[in-house]
Amino acid sequence: MSNDIRKQMWLAMAESPYVMVSLNKNADHSEPMRAQLDKDADNCFWFYTKRDNRIADGGKTTVTFTSKDHDVFACIIGDLSEETDQDVVDKYWSNQVEAWYEGGKSDPKLKMMRFDLKNAEVWQVDTSITGMLKLATGAKVDSDEMGEHQKISF
Repeated sequence: MSNDIRKQMWLAMAESPYVMVSLNKNADHSEPMRAQLDKDADNCFWFYTKRDNRIADGGKTTVTFTSKDHDVFACIIGDLSEETDQDVVDKYWSNQVEAWYEGGKSDPKLKMMRFDLKNAEVWQVDTSITGMLKLATGAKVDSDEMGEHQKISF
């Protein structure tokens, strides 16, 4: 069953790859980033950022995700580090990314970060008819009537 919820998480992220990222070592707020996903990589993704960005130091990181239609939620723990492989930087480069960097790929502020996923908690909301009726009437709702929740490892 966890493979199904894992797949749903990846599908939802592919549709809207915007996440909130925070380093675990400090008390800075999370910040929105666009994850660069790879259909062949199911344990990592990447971010383009700037060298002076609050996440640029990397380390233990928490990424939170909410799907566009609010039916998949994920809290992902992993390690964030600098991606030094120029082929990876080139692979995900686009006009939308270039708009952020005056010097393009050679901009000295450009830094690509790789997020290696360790584990996650994922919630998939799929309210049952019984759950909807209970919500409408104020009756006690059981969590299994609202969808699925799984802890997964990568």
